[in-house]
Amino acid sequence: MMYPERFSNLQAHVWPRLRGLLDVHEGGGAPIHMTIGEPKHAFPPWVTEVISKNAAGFNSYPPNDASPELRAAICGFMQRRYGVALDEATEVMALNGTREGLYNAAMALCPERKNGAWPAILMPNPFYQVYAIAALSVAAEPVFVPATVETGHLPDVAALPEDTLRRTTAVYICSPANPQGAVADAAYWRTLIGLAEQHDFKIFADECYAEIYRDTPPVGALQVADELSADRNRIVVFHSLSKRSNLPGLRSGFVATGARSMAEIKQLRNYAGAPLPLPLQAAAAALWDDDAHVIENRALYRQKYDVADRIFGNVPGYAPPEAGFFLWLPVEDDEAAAIKLWRETGVRVLPGSYLAQDGAGENPGKGYIRVAMVAPLQKTTRGLRLIRDCLYV
Repeated sequence: MMYPERFSNLQAHVWPRLRGLLDVHEGGGAPIHMTIGEPKHAFPPWVTEVISKNAAGFNSYPPNDASPELRAAICGFMQRRYGVALDEATEVMALNGTREGLYNAAMALCPERKNGAWPAILMPNPFYQVYAIAALSVAAEPVFVPATVETGHLPDVAALPEDTLRRTTAVYICSPANPQGAVADAAYWRTLIGLAEQHDFKIFADECYAEIYRDTPPVGALQVADELSADRNRIVVFHSLSKRSNLPGLRSGFVATGARSMAEIKQLRNYAGAPLPLPLQAAAAALWDDDAHVIENRALYRQKYDVADRIFGNVPGYAPPEAGFFLWLPVEDDEAAAIKLWRETGVRVLPGSYLAQDGAGENPGKGYIRVAMVAPLQKTTRGLRLIRDCLYV
C-alpha cells in the first residue's frame, strides 16, 4: 500500500463533514449544540490559582515524563480508584491530551510485521477516529470490529478468525464506550486479556470516560490484569482530565503500563512529544489528587441520566447509557434526522454513521444519532425534549 493512498478508504473527518451537512440549511431556532463531547460544567475554581502560583514554571522546559508531583498524583489516583499500585518512575507518563497518547502508542509499540504477515490493529466500530489513523500511520490494517446492540455495544474480539488474531498487534477498547455508553465488565476484560496473552498483542484501553457513571464505577483494564497476574506490559491505559474535571482545554491526561512498554513510549516522547507546561502540570497534579470535584460533577450527570430516561423511556430501542455523557438514539436515517432536527428546532446532533466505517455494505452507526449531554441541565433538558418531540412523537 502506497503511503499517499493509505487514508483514502477512511471516511472524511467528522466535523467538516457535519458542517457540510447542516450549514447549507437554516436552523429552526436558537442553536443548541449537542454534537461534540466538550464538557461545559464548571471546573474547580482553584485551578487558576494553582496555575498562577506556579506561573514561573513557564520559564522552564517541562520534563518529558512529568514532574515528580504529577506522577505521584497520577499513581495516587490509580491506587484509590482501582487498587493498582504503579511505579511513578517507570510506569506512568503525563500526556499533552490523551489523543496524543492514543496515537503514539501504536507508533511506539506496534511492530511492522506480525508472524510474517501484515499487522492488524483492532478497534470498535463505531470508533474514535484517532484509532484508525494511528493504525494507518504505522502501516497496519485497521480492523473494524462491530460494536452493536447484538454484542452489547462492545467489540466481540473472540469471534474474529484465527488468522486475524495471529497478526493482531493491538486492540483499542473504549470503556465506557464512546458513543454508546457501554461498560466492559471484569468478565469482558478477562476474556480480552486471555486473548492478548494467547495471541501476543497489546490492549490499548481508552478509559477517558471512566469517572462519569450512574452507580457502579467501571472496572479498569489494569485492575483486572493485576487480579489475573497478567503481564502489565500488555495493558496500556489512558485517562484524561477533560471529562473527569471539565478541563478539555487543559490538554492533560496520562498513560500507564508496564515498565518495558513505558520505556518504548517514553523513547518516542523524547523525539516527538510535547510535554505539558509546568504550571499546567501543577494544576493537573492538584486535580488528580482531589476527588471531591469529581463526585460533584458525577452528580450533575446523574441528573441528566434521569432526565434522558424520563424523556426517551418510551422510545422503542432506547438504551439508557451505563456511563459517559452521550446518548446513542435510534433513528431510521441518521443524516435525515440530523437535518430535520437542525431545520425544525435548532438542535445540532451528530449522525452515527460519521463515527463508523462501512463494512460488508453496512455502517453500524447509520441507524443512530449521537447526542452529547454536556451543557448545563436546563439547556440539556430543553434540547432532549426538542429531539423527542421532533423525531419520536
